Amino acid sequence: MAGFNFTPSGPSAFILMGIPGLEDAHLWIAVTFSVFYFIALLGNFTILFIVRKEQTLHKPMYLLLCMLALTDVGMSTSITPKALCIFLFNLKAITAVGCFTQMFFLHTVIITHSAVLGTMAFDRYVAICNPLRYTTVLTNARIAKLGLLGLVRAVLFVLPMPLLLSRQPFCANHIIPHTYCEHIAVAKISCGDTTFNRMYGLMVAFVVSGLDLTIIALSYGLILRAVLRISSKKSHLKALNTCTAHICVILMSYVSCLFSFLTQRFGESIPLQVHITVANLYLLVPCMLNPIIYGVKTKELRVKMGIYTCRR
Repeated sequence: MAGFNFTPSGPSAFILMGIPGLEDAHLWIAVTFSVFYFIALLGNFTILFIVRKEQTLHKPMYLLLCMLALTDVGMSTSITPKALCIFLFNLKAITAVGCFTQMFFLHTVIITHSAVLGTMAFDRYVAICNPLRYTTVLTNARIAKLGLLGLVRAVLFVLPMPLLLSRQPFCANHIIPHTYCEHIAVAKISCGDTTFNRMYGLMVAFVVSGLDLTIIALSYGLILRAVLRISSKKSHLKALNTCTAHICVILMSYVSCLFSFLTQRFGESIPLQVHITVANLYLLVPCMLNPIIYGVKTKELRVKMGIYTCRR
């Protein structure tokens, strides 16, 4: 990331304002963010620790769960430390390189997270619709390759965003009304023509979300068709129960993400503090709840967690 080619008019630093209009509540917001962040780290690192320790959990499903946990940690860590510095210590300055670096890593992790959710949907499809071929179709090595492919896709899509913005002039306005360097939030303060930047960001969002949501929709459409062909109601519930946790995670992730994305670009009538609060919560709340959902809904993982908790 050291190779950014800044224009002469490019700033040496930006100012992140936190949540404008809620300055008096910054302390309480910081406490809330700290609690969410701590729970997210504790839950996700617990899953990573248990799956690593237990040989019986070295399966594709749990490897995907570890990937999800890593992206959750990456998303929350990309924004929370700087946000807490703003809320608690009023440390609002961030270097231009630091801002564009944060933008790159944050959006890379978000797109990788989306790829993991798509792969998890395909995993559930194979497990329910082709259970006899599951071990041959989805091996640990193949899951690792799919995860790497998702990461490479994210890097290739995201890298042009900070590179293009770093070449834009920012004139006298270096103030970003946000807690982190979100792509559109930074583009809005440029005094140059950012039409291409905005269109590229919109294209990436719809291509990535469209592809991953299509995979998810097709997978669950085929799962539903297969389940409806089963005559036993008990088998219906058993098959659908294996998908409950993943469906909850998908709804939390995509609904909050798409709401934040669309309001940032088209919701001019929505107050700025609502934009920013939602943009932060969609990166923190799912990261906090995902390990709880999987811990509760996945029996094998729940049992192992109980064993380790009792040992401690």
